[in-house]
Amino acid sequence: MKTWQTKEQLLDLLSSLVNHQSITGSNAEIALAEYLQHLLAQKPYFQENPDHLQLHPLEDGRRLLTALVKGNDSPETVILLSHFDVVGVDDYGSLKNLAFYPEELTKEMANMKERLPEAVQTDISSGEWLFGRGTMDMKAGITLHLSMLEKAMDGEFNGNILLLSVPDEEVNSQGMMTSLPVLEQVKKEENLTYNACLNGEPMFSKYPGDNHYYVYAGSIGKVLPGFYCYGQESHVGEPFAGINPNLMVSFLSQQLELNEAFIEKVGDDVTPPPVSLMQRDLKEHYSVQTPNAAIAMYNVLYLKQTFQEINDKLLAGARTAAGNIERYIQQKSNHFAGVVNDFTMPDSHVAVMMYEDLYREAVKRHGEEEVTRRQNLLVSQRDQGDRDFSTILVQELAAMCKDLAPMIVLFYSPPFYPAVSSFDDPYIQHVMEDIRDYTRAHYQLDLTVAEFFTGLSDLSFVGPVSSESRLQQLTTNMPLQHNGFSFPENIMEQLTMPILNIGPLGKDPHQWTERLELTYSFDHLPSILTEAIHRLFK
Repeated sequence: MKTWQTKEQLLDLLSSLVNHQSITGSNAEIALAEYLQHLLAQKPYFQENPDHLQLHPLEDGRRLLTALVKGNDSPETVILLSHFDVVGVDDYGSLKNLAFYPEELTKEMANMKERLPEAVQTDISSGEWLFGRGTMDMKAGITLHLSMLEKAMDGEFNGNILLLSVPDEEVNSQGMMTSLPVLEQVKKEENLTYNACLNGEPMFSKYPGDNHYYVYAGSIGKVLPGFYCYGQESHVGEPFAGINPNLMVSFLSQQLELNEAFIEKVGDDVTPPPVSLMQRDLKEHYSVQTPNAAIAMYNVLYLKQTFQEINDKLLAGARTAAGNIERYIQQKSNHFAGVVNDFTMPDSHVAVMMYEDLYREAVKRHGEEEVTRRQNLLVSQRDQGDRDFSTILVQELAAMCKDLAPMIVLFYSPPFYPAVSSFDDPYIQHVMEDIRDYTRAHYQLDLTVAEFFTGLSDLSFVGPVSSESRLQQLTTNMPLQHNGFSFPENIMEQLTMPILNIGPLGKDPHQWTERLELTYSFDHLPSILTEAIHRLFK
C-alpha cells in the first residue's frame, strides 16, 4: 500500500492531486473530493472505521470531506483544514494544456527559461521548484495533511486528528460555511473538543524578494462593497437632459481606487488599498440612449477596523464623488450655455444612501408585501451568481423609487471574510515559539510569526474575530442576506477556536508561474508540522 512520508511519495501524491483539474465550480472539483475519499478508504484504519470517513453535500451538489482518526480516549482534537478547488488556467496561454501536469510543465518552463522573468529563471535553475496550477495553492497543503493523517493512523499523536477539506474557497467559501454544522455534529457524536484549527495555506511574501519563512496566527478580513449608480437616461443628442451613470461611476473610481484612507497597519502587517473588481454599466443592448445604471464593486481588506469605520469611509468616498459629479456637470453645462442660445441646465443633486435606506423608502411607497413579492419573484427566476444577483435586487428597489435618481446606493455582496486572530492567545504563542525553536535547531531557519495570513482563508469562519464589529452592520445592507443567502453567525460563535496556519513555501499564487519550493515544503515541513501538532496536544 502506498504511503505518504518520503519526499518522493509526497511528490507523487501532489502530482496526482494536481492532475484533477478542480477549478471552482467544475465537475473535477466534485471528482477530487471523491478521489480523496478513495485514497483514504484504502487505509486499514478507515476500512475498520468507515463511518469516520465521510463526504458531505453542499446545496449545489458539490461535496466536502471529513476524515477523523481517533488517537486515544481523549476528546482533544486538532482540525487540519484545507481547500481542494483552484482558480482557472486561461492565464497560461499556450501552456494551458500543461497547467495540471506539474512534471511536464516544469520541464517546458525550463525549455523556455530565457523568456521568463529573472526571478522565475533563478528558481528553475535551482531545480527545487515545481510548477503547476494548485501546486502552491493549496494542494501541497492537502498533501502534507494527508501525510499527518497517516501518521495519526500509526499512533503518532496523543489525541484526535480531524481532516477537513472543502471546495469553493476561491469564490464564495460555501464549502467552509457548509462544514460548520458538520463540525458541530461530529463534535457531539464523537464527544470531541476542538483544541485548534491548523490550516495549510502556503506562505505569502509581503514584497518582491521577501525571503522570510512565515507562519500565521490569524487571517485577513475582506468585505465586498458594491455601488449602484442610478443616473437619468437621455438621447445622446441631448446629453444634458440626463446624467450618465458611466460618468458617475468614473468619479467614484477616482475616490475609492487605491484610496490610502483604507490602508491599515497592525505590527508588520499592512493591508493594500481598495481595487475595483467589477465596473460596468447595466445596459444590455446597444442604442443611442445612455445607460440608466452602472455598477462598481471593490475589494476592501481589513485587519482590526470595525465595519462601521469601513462603511463610513466608503460613504465619505461616495459623497465626495457625488459632489464632484455635480460640480463637473455644472461646469460643462455652463460652457455649453455660452455656445448655445437659450440653454439652461437645472440644478442636479446626486443622492447617496445605504441599501437599507433604499429598502425602507421602497416599503414606504409600495408596502412591505409588494416589495417582498417582487424580490421573491426575482429569486424564483434567478440564474445569476451572487454578485450579479445582488445588483439585480438593488436595481429592482431603485426602479421602485425612480424619482430619487440620480443616486449612488452602497450595498454589500458575498463573499465576506471576518478578520480573525489568535496572535495574543498564550496557547498559540507557546506553540509558535516552540516550532520556531524546533525549526532553528533542526534546519537553521528562522520562522517569522505574522498575525495575519494575507491571502484570505477559510480560517475566517472558525477563528476569534479581531475587531468588535457587529455583524448586523454588514448584513442589513447585504441584499442576499434576505433572499437566499444566510451568513452562519450563530454557529460560527459556537465553533470559535484557536487558529494557526503553517504551510509550504511557494510563489506567484493565481498566476501562470505558480510554483512550489520542494526542499522546505517536503523535506523540512513534514517534521515541523508533526512537532506543531504534538505541541497543540500539550
